[in-house]
Amino acid sequence: MQQTIVSMAPALAVLVSLIGAFLIVLFSKKPNLRESVTIITALTKFLIVASMLPIILNGDIIEYTLFTLFKGLDIKFRVDAFGILFATTASFLWIITSVYSIGYVRSLKEHAQTRYFFCFAIALSSAMGVAFAANLLTLFIFYEILTISTYPLVIHKETKGALSAGTKYFGYLLTTSIIFQLTAIVLVYSLTGTLEFSERGILAGHGGGLLTLIFFMFIIGYTKAAIMPLHSWLPTAMIAPTPVSALLHAVAVVKVGVFSILRIIFYIFGIDLLSELGLGIILAYFVSFTILLASIYALTHDNLKMRLAYSTISQLSYIVLGAALLSPSGIIGGVMHIVNHGFAKITLFFCAGSIYIATRKTNISEMNGIGRKMPITMFAFAIASLGMVGIPFTGGFISKWFLALGSIEAGQIPILIVLLVSSILNAAYFFPVVYTAFVKELPEGDSTIKEPSLFVTVPLTLTAIGSVILGLYPSLFLELAKAVMRGVT
Repeated sequence: MQQTIVSMAPALAVLVSLIGAFLIVLFSKKPNLRESVTIITALTKFLIVASMLPIILNGDIIEYTLFTLFKGLDIKFRVDAFGILFATTASFLWIITSVYSIGYVRSLKEHAQTRYFFCFAIALSSAMGVAFAANLLTLFIFYEILTISTYPLVIHKETKGALSAGTKYFGYLLTTSIIFQLTAIVLVYSLTGTLEFSERGILAGHGGGLLTLIFFMFIIGYTKAAIMPLHSWLPTAMIAPTPVSALLHAVAVVKVGVFSILRIIFYIFGIDLLSELGLGIILAYFVSFTILLASIYALTHDNLKMRLAYSTISQLSYIVLGAALLSPSGIIGGVMHIVNHGFAKITLFFCAGSIYIATRKTNISEMNGIGRKMPITMFAFAIASLGMVGIPFTGGFISKWFLALGSIEAGQIPILIVLLVSSILNAAYFFPVVYTAFVKELPEGDSTIKEPSLFVTVPLTLTAIGSVILGLYPSLFLELAKAVMRGVT
């Protein structure tokens, strides 16, 4: 029988990077000490999250209430299988991203490095807050903190283009959240008198057209998920430094968007209610459009980061698609893709940054033969590309396998076709990059190109290896994904 354990651990997981952020500012004049604080904070956060894993794997949950505003409205944390899967992924990848960031900002002699590491720490604190939110109010607060804390990262270069991208970023994410997400939260509270997440959905037993309106208000309100047509903020934000792009696309921002949508599907509406209303299949076909169109857009871009950006838009919708199918395997596949996409996509962005540090090149057409001078970087890129396509022995294969099974279980053969076509499109925009790097001739003037420092190459090697390990030994995250599925079906 499931037990509820009261523990401060989730609050500490959120708090530790807030303390780290304060110390980063305190040691702003001592870069070595400042970066040491960043690494120690990231390690501490991960260890706190990992300490909760045995309890969750045992089938129990952890709760901790910070304070109560009034009846039914608490600022409260709740650690379940879904939350800890996301938190484990984000906290582990923050360690690697922190090491990579040190190599990146020092190699390029970036300005405002203290602000950079400070905002990173706040962003990961807010991501933990979202992962462990016990209700819609807590999720909303940390969702907004994440938007605010990542804005300075998007405008880091402080150029006219960066400031314009930041305005778009803020406008899309903050406006849609306040207008749509907050309104939907108020409507849910008025109908139920609570905002607490429930495995059967707190709206179960309610009916009427208002529920359909609330559902799509939530979908629009979580614009961080970058579902078309509310996606254009994401490619624009590629003007940010590459580690920031990695944070946006693999660890925190976009994953918070899809994580929040899945919370709504599973714990606010519930599988049975969405099936009864027919909303799951509508959402499934809607995000299928995003999967295919974003992949086609990716094919048209020569700029590597822009190609990766549109790939992210497509891949995020895989996660939503799995949940929207409302089938057991679909749910497992969608939840698993949070992890598998995280490792593969962060590798790809790390590689893009490594290429830029070594060559100052951003366009794929300019990368002829660089694999011969940067074999570590480009082999890692190749491995991550295989994961994104869904080739066996990579993590991407596991999640896409379950998504395919889920579409069959739901009787949705057109969705199965979408998955197959999109994987072909994935190969069409990733494999030419690998071909260009390893097969085409290196221009004479590029003969001095070499791999960047170990601070850059070691992280991208680790995440590439991680993508393979997730394909060969998926048991930990697969067990958590199955626990999510069992709880909501």
